[in-house]
Amino acid sequence: MDNFKKTLSDASTFVSRAVQFTEEKLGKAERTDLDPHLVLLEQKTDNCKGYTEKIKNNAAAVLVPNPAARAESLFFDNVPVDKIGLKNERLTNLEYLGNDMIEAGNEFGVSTPYGAALVRVGQTQQRLGQIEKDYISSGNEGMIAPLQRFLDGEMKNIMRERKILENKRLDLDACKNKVRKARSMATQPQKEGVDPRAVLDQAENELRLCQAEFDRQAEITRLLMEGLSQTQTNHLRHLKEFVQAQVNYYSEAHTTMQELHRELSGLTPPSTSPLPQDLKLQRGQVLLDYDANGPDELSLLAHEVLNVYELDPESEDFLVAERGTKVGKIPRAYVKIIS
Repeated sequence: MDNFKKTLSDASTFVSRAVQFTEEKLGKAERTDLDPHLVLLEQKTDNCKGYTEKIKNNAAAVLVPNPAARAESLFFDNVPVDKIGLKNERLTNLEYLGNDMIEAGNEFGVSTPYGAALVRVGQTQQRLGQIEKDYISSGNEGMIAPLQRFLDGEMKNIMRERKILENKRLDLDACKNKVRKARSMATQPQKEGVDPRAVLDQAENELRLCQAEFDRQAEITRLLMEGLSQTQTNHLRHLKEFVQAQVNYYSEAHTTMQELHRELSGLTPPSTSPLPQDLKLQRGQVLLDYDANGPDELSLLAHEVLNVYELDPESEDFLVAERGTKVGKIPRAYVKIIS
């Protein structure tokens, strides 16, 4: 029976609030204005909530740019999408690339310059993939997860209290409307069996109760919203941790790539040119077609560009030209030196 009465009372309150809200929208009922300071606090709270959500979501996009990857539960620890950390067994794109490079390098032969380079670059890609995982994890733990906890905890509690305050305000205005109607009835001819004074007293008692509950809820909501200014200290710490994660990530990636660059600089393929390495290289553009007159000469095509060298000893009539693996003498008059 008690549960039935409570359900009936809740339904009556809900209907009363709905009627009050509708009449306010239609301009048929007065509305109690909140304190200007409370209105300002609500605006600041809405801004805080909106910008915190944007920062959290955009930071997650920076850590994992692919929207599909962020949405797939395979990418996240313990399923919640807002917890960004990649699972250790899930390979990053860099690690996939590294594995393929190492496999190809071993297939081509680590004794060849290209095979050795592929293996070394592949190892670096794997290292970069692990650095990326560490960056995602530290960035998530440093800022994204704390901001999500703030939104799910403190901010959610404030929004709930604001909703309660709005309901208390609707109750208060509904009671004010009842008092106005009761006072209007008191000035009219009395109906049999109805005591206008008793109706007015009951309405005024309900109004005093609603006013007290509204004032108490307004104070609770005000204190909670004013406390949001203290959260910026925590958010600043989270922001610094996110920046530190980026510093570590880019620093480690830069160091790793610099080491790779130095090692690759030492992997120079052996020269396949049959010419001595101490000859002075020049670039020459062929002016006219030329057909070789012997096996020691090279045929030419107009406008092609070749590597050319001086003969040793130098000759007034001929140069040595190189096209791929073919080398031969060419007439000096058929070539214009361009570099």
